[in-house]
Order: sequence, then structure tokens, then C-alpha cells
Amino acid sequence: MTKETAKKSASSTTEQKATSTNHPKVISDYNGYDYKKIFWENADRKYEDAADRMAIRRLLPNRMGNFVDIAGGYGRLADEYLPRATVATLFDYSKTELAQAKELYGNKLKTKAGDIYDLPFKKDSFDALMMIRATHHFKDMQKVSDELYRVLKPGGVAVIEVANKKTLPKMFRYWFKKSDINPFSLEPVHLKNVDQDGFYNYHPKYIEAIFHKSGFKIDKVLSVSNFRSAKLKKIFGTKSLVRLERGAQGLLAPVRFAPSIYYRLVK
Repeated sequence: MTKETAKKSASSTTEQKATSTNHPKVISDYNGYDYKKIFWENADRKYEDAADRMAIRRLLPNRMGNFVDIAGGYGRLADEYLPRATVATLFDYSKTELAQAKELYGNKLKTKAGDIYDLPFKKDSFDALMMIRATHHFKDMQKVSDELYRVLKPGGVAVIEVANKKTLPKMFRYWFKKSDINPFSLEPVHLKNVDQDGFYNYHPKYIEAIFHKSGFKIDKVLSVSNFRSAKLKKIFGTKSLVRLERGAQGLLAPVRFAPSIYYRLVK
């Protein structure tokens, strides 16, 4: 985590109440924070961006009618789905990021602000949706999954990225007693040491049970950002890691060891 990221975390990840007191609290309020510049443009994350895009191209339908990017921030990945969708909407909690998206894409992309636990969309609204790099902010993934299922049309496709609890680095830290977090246990882990409020990581079996409970069918799984490491970037460079990533996403999917696990779900 960079110093700039740490500064952001201390200033704007204070938990805030969602629109209903019955809902879990919202974590990481990005209002007033330039996520685009600080997290992506000023940091060495070209490999992570390329890995995300590679997975999205493989999982999203080539043709989509009504599409929504859930918790899509400033629309970092909008150029991946705009050519495929008849109508595309960007949903996020942060009005700051939605304003940035409007500056970037204008009328090509609709924007909507709101609460992930009570999405401002009617039942069966979308032919497809995606949610990337967002699950680590959510305290109650079952509520989130249920809401995604509700707004998706029957037969619709959802592409969801999940922050993985069961990664190789976490295993080695646990085995060598560098961490007391057990990556093999199914319950979610709240990584309070990451920043002021921490992030949630999920075991693949735990999250897959949530998807099934909502009603989703798991159609395809990819292992993504398999080589997410500052040391590997210095040794091999971004281009080499991206080439390795291309083959690894499908090959390593069965073992679910990567920092990001991508799911294509069907309602």
C-alpha cells in the first residue's frame, strides 16, 4: 500500500451509515478522493489493470442490451463494455467518481449513485452486470449477492470479482507463523491491519455458497492477477507478467489461489 493510499484510507474510509439503519455500514467512502489519479495513475498498477481487462473480455457477453457496472467508480473499465452494450449504466456510492465518469464518457454512459444494499433499480432490469474490485468493501456479501440477483433478468450474466482469502502468500505467512489468519477456514476475514477500517477477504467456497443461495449458477471461473507482486514486477516487468497471466487465468482457476477470483454467474 502506498503512502498516498494510506493517507486516503485514514481520511475517508470511516464507516458511514447506509440509507437504512437495517443495512450494514458502507466502508470506504470515496467521495472527495481522486481514486483515478492516486490509486491507478500514480501507482504501478498497469499489470493489475491489464489482468482485469483480460478477464472481463473473456467473461462478459459480446452483445448486451441493458448493462450496469456496479461499484464501477470513475468508469475505469467502461471502454471494455461500452462497445458491447446497447445501454450502459455506472453505479457507485461516490458522487465524486461518478462526476469523473461523466467528464470522461459524457452521454455514452449513464450514472447512478446509491446504496449497494438497496440498489435503486427495479427487479429484472439488466441483461448483464459486472462488479470488479468491490467485494472487499462489503460487510454482508449475501445481501449484495441477493441484490445483484434481483436486478438481473432471468438468463442474465453477472461477472463478479472477489478478493480471495486463500492465496499462496497468505498460506506461507500462516504456515511460517507470520500471520494468525487461517486462509483455509471458510469464514470471511476482516483485515484491520490494511488501513483504518480494513478490507474483507472471502474464501472461494464461502463466496460460492453465497452465490448459490442467491440463486446464481456458476458458469465459469478465472484466476486473475496471479503475479500481483512488486518484486515480480521489478524482476520480469509488466509485459512479461501480462503474457504469463494470459495462460494462467484459466489454468489456475481450479485451485483458486490468486488474489482475485472472477466468476461468471447466470441467473
